[in-house]
Amino acid sequence: MSRLRRAGVSVEVPVGWEAATMGGAAQQFGTDGSREQLTLHVASFPLPADMATFGASAVVNMRSDDVMVILVEYGPESANTPLFAHQGIPRLEPGMFSRDNLHLTLPGQSGTQQFFTHRGRAFCLYVVLGSHIDRADLVPRANAIVESLDIS
Repeated sequence: MSRLRRAGVSVEVPVGWEAATMGGAAQQFGTDGSREQLTLHVASFPLPADMATFGASAVVNMRSDDVMVILVEYGPESANTPLFAHQGIPRLEPGMFSRDNLHLTLPGQSGTQQFFTHRGRAFCLYVVLGSHIDRADLVPRANAIVESLDIS
């Protein structure tokens, strides 16, 4: 296992999994006080080089036993707003997943989007499972990644 760190976010990456980040250039702030949006992808399968924020180019390669966890940061103006009202990193449950919660709908897959604020930072946790039917078996694998997140 290895730990990936970027822009105040770190995650444990299990052996055989891949992880990549986009944006979040070392907490660099723009002249207007904005920070480049951090996006973190962690997957149980190879990630393509041309990853989109919500992984559309990756989910087409998922097998039924695969899991992809994506963490997308939003600007500080989003923290604690109604959409991001949940405080703390959410714990995933099989009932949170639906075939209708996917950015790119593919047969058999299931997803969830959970918006939250943690330590004054606003995030969307987007998780795709390779099989909706097997979500009870796949959610613990996703939770292992989510529970290893450290956000400062």
